[in-house]
Amino acid sequence: QVQLVESGGGLVQPGESLRLSCAASGIIFRLYTMGWYRQAPGKPRELVAVITGEQITNYADSVKGRFTISRDNAKNTVYLQMNSLKLEDTAVYYCNAQFTIHNYWGQGTQVTVSS
Repeated sequence: QVQLVESGGGLVQPGESLRLSCAASGIIFRLYTMGWYRQAPGKPRELVAVITGEQITNYADSVKGRFTISRDNAKNTVYLQMNSLKLEDTAVYYCNAQFTIHNYWGQGTQVTVSS
C-alpha cells in the first residue's frame, strides 16, 4: 500500500519560513519523481517544485529563489524548504510521487501565511 504523509504545515507571518516533509512508503522511492503541488481556495492545483531521482529540480516561477526542494533517498522523504513566505503562498500543499503510469498523492498539509 502506497502512502505519502506530509507534515510541517502551519500558520506563519509574511517573511517567515517553514519546512514541509513528505514520507513515502510502499514505493521504490529512488525511482520516483517527487513533487510538491498546492491548491488555494477557488484555484486549481498548481505545481510548486519537483525533483527527479537524479536530483534534477524544477520550480514554479512564483517560488524560484525562495523555495528549495530536496530529497533523502535513504529516508524515503522529500522536503520543501519555504523561505520568505508571502500571503499568496497560502494553500494546501500536496506531495506527489510519479513514475511511468504510477501517480500518487498525499492528503495535503495546510500552509497559512497571515499577518
